[in-house]
Amino acid sequence: MPLSRKLAVLLPALVTGGLLVAATSAAANVAVTQVSSDPFTDAQAQHRTEVEPDTFAFGSTIVSAFQVGRVFGGGSSDIGFATSTDGGATWTSGFLPGTTANTGGPCGQMSDAAVAFDAKHNVWLISSLGVNCPSGTPVFTSRSTDGGKTFGNPVTTATGSLDKNWIVCDNTASSPFFGNCYTQYDITSSGDSIRMRTSGDGGLTWGPARAPGGAHTGLGGQPVVQPNGTVVVPYLSLNDQIRSFRSTNGGGSWSSTTAVASISHHDAAGGLREEALPSAEIDSSGTVYVVWSDCRFRSGCPSNDIVLSKSANGTTWTAPARVPIDATTSTVDHFVPGIGVDPSTAGAGARIGLTYYFYPTANCTAATCQLEAGFISSTNGGTSWGTATQVAGPMSLSWIPNTSQGRMFGDYISTSVRAGGNAFPIVPIASAPSGSTFAMGMFAPAGGLPLTGGARRAAETPAPQVAAARSAVTAF
Repeated sequence: MPLSRKLAVLLPALVTGGLLVAATSAAANVAVTQVSSDPFTDAQAQHRTEVEPDTFAFGSTIVSAFQVGRVFGGGSSDIGFATSTDGGATWTSGFLPGTTANTGGPCGQMSDAAVAFDAKHNVWLISSLGVNCPSGTPVFTSRSTDGGKTFGNPVTTATGSLDKNWIVCDNTASSPFFGNCYTQYDITSSGDSIRMRTSGDGGLTWGPARAPGGAHTGLGGQPVVQPNGTVVVPYLSLNDQIRSFRSTNGGGSWSSTTAVASISHHDAAGGLREEALPSAEIDSSGTVYVVWSDCRFRSGCPSNDIVLSKSANGTTWTAPARVPIDATTSTVDHFVPGIGVDPSTAGAGARIGLTYYFYPTANCTAATCQLEAGFISSTNGGTSWGTATQVAGPMSLSWIPNTSQGRMFGDYISTSVRAGGNAFPIVPIASAPSGSTFAMGMFAPAGGLPLTGGARRAAETPAPQVAAARSAVTAF
């Protein structure tokens, strides 16, 4: 049996059979369960590491995907996935076949996993980026027709010098474009020019690359689909703005971009790899929620808050509001947020879960920085928030893999909220290494995190900040 088939069959069974372990982080308030670990041994990677998760929930199924075995120069040994079909009670895991030499594929490394579900075609999709492949850095789509339990060899979605792909599907049965799936990526050889492709057959084939109108250089776009079929794509532009564009005709064409907000951002201390990439979600009425890390509310920009902007149409956005995790006078630095919205709620009743990483003390060094993960929720569309809870940490930066752009737990993370239920972020958590072997895997909060909301509001006026211009970026 080829190695790729062995991994696809045996490793999920092994995890189901007893490799899952319940654990509580040293100072955290949440019990977590490990849902995946790095099994590979190829010499290129820093092993027993898993980074950069995305998640998606539909019904009782939750699927996460992430990098496994991080490589210093870019990408990883493979893309892993973890799936729960019982609402987060139990998990199985596996690794995508046909990607790198580890699983019978052509690429040197893999990166940038994102998850979607196509309800019309009943298929789970994992979008990923190949690194050092015969065709450059292509975008792939791996498909599962058995509820996310196994995935087939990848379909090539786009070729070239590409980066920071993301995927979403139109799951509203009344939408005129029900069953369309949309993949976003940028072309690094063209100054991070953004492109979109559309599939109408469950990710088997993909249409031509189409660009937004006007200037559209940036990365980290996260498309979401409104109930009427309009696709809205917030992204990080190269001129330090969160911008967005949209399609109202099923991806046949894309509008010019519009500004969501300018960014003021504090770079995390200690050589940690992070920047102000947006995280986007949508509620049942079509309101789009976008969060990113921003220092506009802190005089002198000593650290970041997480800020939130909303839009009903993808063209007009609210002014960024601070998520009141703590006071603006605190020493805490917050970054890399992942937002989730209960898809059965909307407007003033929208239930939001927000996971993020943070330093308790922003002014730290590579030797002293303590990395932690937190969670906060709102039950009224972000008007007010509950009390934050610590999900993981503290972790020393030496416990997480190094890259050419700094120590890395992920350029993004994700939170998915089940309809009427709890939030499920899948987060990378590290323990102290054993010699040169890391101990960093993917974990889920046991039973999920309740969305309790609360009365905490933020009313500060932004302090004036100066943002530096952003150059073209490659972020494998």
